[in-house]
Parts: sequence; C-alpha cells; structure tokens
Amino acid sequence: MRNLNDDLLREPFNEELKGLTQDFAALLKPMIETIDRFGLKTRFLKRHKARVERFYRAVSKLGCATEIMAKNKKRLERNRDKLFTFLDYDGIPWNNNNAEHTIKAFSKIRKIVGGTSTEKGMREYLILLSLRETCRYKGVNFLDFLRSGEKDIHAFAESRRRRRHGRDRSVAVTSTAAIVSASDRAGS
Repeated sequence: MRNLNDDLLREPFNEELKGLTQDFAALLKPMIETIDRFGLKTRFLKRHKARVERFYRAVSKLGCATEIMAKNKKRLERNRDKLFTFLDYDGIPWNNNNAEHTIKAFSKIRKIVGGTSTEKGMREYLILLSLRETCRYKGVNFLDFLRSGEKDIHAFAESRRRRRHGRDRSVAVTSTAAIVSASDRAGS
C-alpha cells in the first residue's frame, strides 16, 4: 500500500494507477477491520480470500499504459503468494512493521560501527537484538531480564506477570481488610 501511495504521489494524475491504488485499498480495508475485531485468526480472515482472487483476476486483465503501472502490476503478481499469507495462518501480521522496526535497530549498529565488524561481533549483536526485541514484545524490561540470570524470556515474563497479579490481589485483600477493620472500629 505504501509503495502504491508513494508512486501515486509521484504521478498524481495517473488515473490508471489511482484506480489500482483505490482497488487495493478497498481490498485491504475490510481485512484490517476483521483483524481489529477478531485478531489474526484464519477462521475469520479466510472469508476475504474470494475478494483477493477477484482482485487478482482484475489485475491480470489490466492494460498498462505507463511504466509505473506496469511495474506495480508486475510486483503485485510476483508477490501474490506472499502478500496475503496472513489469511492462511493464525498469528501472521498483515503488515511488516515488526520486521521493519527490527531492521532499523540493526541499521543503527551498522552506523555506529561504521560498517566494519567481525562476523562474530555481528552474530553476538544479533543475539542481543533478538533478546531485546523479544523482551519488548513480551512487555519485559530487557535489563531486568539480563540481570535475572534467567535463560527463558517466556518463563521470566510469566513469573513477572504472576508476581504482579499476586501483588495486586494481596493489595486488594489488605485494603479490604483495612476498610472492614476501620468500619468495625467506627461502629463500636
């Protein structure tokens, strides 16, 4: 979608490209609404597959009067099997925001080291980056995880969650007991 929009910004009077962009947006919109409502669940998303097939039949019939239109048609057709993978499998994101975010972190280190690093150094950095990103997605502080000595992020996150929920319950019980005690004293 971003590439189509970028091309349309470069050629705002290209009606052919405008039509393709609008058709693609109209195809995606109900899918995103389904995801917002039900999550990335195949059983809800599979109903959009028929619309995808209709869209691609229409794309294959498109005549391409401009080079940019031919490029976009070719790209859509080339990525047909990959572009809508999220309709076939649970939990597959419909966009590549997570991947792009991770690549940005990798690019930062490349800038810091000036593009020169050993294979071993990059491998170690990628391991740390993977750990940091997993901690972020699990809602766990990366430094806390490293300091804990724990080797399993999922177990660490779960123990934190259990501890936090246990503390919340104990605070609620203590608060309730204090209120009951205060009301007993006031009544006597």
